[in-house]
Amino acid sequence: MDAKFQRRIQRYGWDRAVGDYELGWQAQLAPAHDLMLDVVAPQRGERMLDVACGTGLISLRLASAVGEHGCVVGTDISERMVEAAATVAAARDIRNVQFFHHDAEAAPFPDASFDAAVCALGLMYVPDPLGALREMRRLVRSGGRVAAAVWGARGRCGWAAVFPITDARVASEVCPLFFQLGTGDTLARAMADAGFTDVRLERLQTTLAYASDEAALGAVFRGGPVALAYGRFDDATRQAVHDEYLDSIAAYRVGDGYRIPGEFLVAAARAPF
Repeated sequence: MDAKFQRRIQRYGWDRAVGDYELGWQAQLAPAHDLMLDVVAPQRGERMLDVACGTGLISLRLASAVGEHGCVVGTDISERMVEAAATVAAARDIRNVQFFHHDAEAAPFPDASFDAAVCALGLMYVPDPLGALREMRRLVRSGGRVAAAVWGARGRCGWAAVFPITDARVASEVCPLFFQLGTGDTLARAMADAGFTDVRLERLQTTLAYASDEAALGAVFRGGPVALAYGRFDDATRQAVHDEYLDSIAAYRVGDGYRIPGEFLVAAARAPF
């Protein structure tokens, strides 16, 4: 897929998803966020970068960890996402965090601007993940840390049918390489190719809990990566994709809700001295 076209899909898709994103995914992504923050180990007074920051879930936690003498910068391709993050930070009077609308592959900051950088569940959407990792390497000082989380193997993510269900009704695939980084040692090799050393991988099995059909559907269709395509479907198409998706996760139904299996892959590394 053309990189410019893919960036446009991601930008407008996440702009559309912003209102439903945290409702559908904050609790479900928390285990990956917790592990990623644990391996990157933010310290008081440090300057941290959060790439593909979304609504600031990680950025705001980093801001608390680095304290008033530290600083956090969050960047995202979605203007509405960074606006939402900035609104939350202002409402909570969190003053050591800033948010900017930038691509992951190119940020207007000087070399070695940060002590550490993270990217939580964002690399799967970037047209050039290696380019994004190289940009993180440029921005992190010598000896600085980096951590990234992606979804794991397709076969271990019970909600994965949402992509072929959506792709069957649009002109091009929504996220053609979504599970690639979570396969085998692909992410580790990409981080090494980007110039990082001491790369470590950890796989985390998880369960996505949704209390109802509506909650499960809202997460994947309105609050996730297919939101742009879904927003253009007519009522009949929406009903059809709803039925197909619920059928795909029927095995994970518990009472009125669902407990859907998933897998995260978290990587940690350092910039060489």
